[in-house]
Amino acid sequence: MFDWNDLKAFLAVARGGSTLAASKALGVNQTTVARRIESLEHDLGFKLFERGQTGSRLTESGDAMIGDAEAVERAAIRFANQAAGQLRGVAGGLRLTTNELVANSMVIPALPEFRKAHPDVQVDLVITDRSLDLENGEADLAIRTAQTLAISDLVARKICDHDMALYCSRDYASRRGVPASYDDLKDHDLIDVTVDMGEMPAATWMMRHSGGKSPITRSNSMGSLVHAVKAGLGIGALPCTIADTDRDMVRCSDCIEEARASSWIVTRRELKDTPRVRAFIDFMAPYLSAQIKLVEERGRMRLAEDADRIVPFPTKMGSGG
Repeated sequence: MFDWNDLKAFLAVARGGSTLAASKALGVNQTTVARRIESLEHDLGFKLFERGQTGSRLTESGDAMIGDAEAVERAAIRFANQAAGQLRGVAGGLRLTTNELVANSMVIPALPEFRKAHPDVQVDLVITDRSLDLENGEADLAIRTAQTLAISDLVARKICDHDMALYCSRDYASRRGVPASYDDLKDHDLIDVTVDMGEMPAATWMMRHSGGKSPITRSNSMGSLVHAVKAGLGIGALPCTIADTDRDMVRCSDCIEEARASSWIVTRRELKDTPRVRAFIDFMAPYLSAQIKLVEERGRMRLAEDADRIVPFPTKMGSGG
């Protein structure tokens, strides 16, 4: 039987790319991580990583083991949450607010697993692109995506980072082509966002390099922005986790470095240790993080396998514009 701590070390090195990064993520020393990897490789009878000066890369055998190891991780998370729920008597309702895109792509698919662990917690979704006032009780928790969180008395737990890039539909690409550089954006139909959505750095970057051209339309929600791009209206800035796995989408640019954002679960300080809120955060943050990593990997595979895709232009060329 394999030691769960060895599997945790395996996943941490695979995700971080080195034993040093894994040691920081796990809160243990680098020697301990290396020893656990050696122990697991000995038990398995084959190498999981190729070590080099730049870090540790998965072997073909190691890569084949990732999916099963992540399944064990999810099961361990469920087991721990169920045990904690038994001890704390987790029950009651909570109101979670987020936007439609995050709700449909991240939260709702995760709720069945959360319900298995905590069947007595009722989660009510308040779906809006407006940032509700948690401090005044408009909701108990929020999943928010931004480059930085506003200074407040709220407490937050980070879920993951998000890359953004420019995309169009395959139909649009076949009719209009795609930009070969950021200078070409002025010759394309662009889809912007309204002020209701707040600052969206990727959309701002796109419009800054459009040569003063006005967008053909604006969207007041991420969900409608995705649909507008898929409908072939033009080029828009979208999260790579959403668009890279969609075969109807064409990546027009590299990731926009200055638009990289993060997602957090946020709540009021006085709620963070209540059993139902703590159970939700402790389950949802690592669960969503693991699921997003899987989606990102599928997106990379889709781009690599998509022989007729168009090579995206490098956004760094426009970093000073």
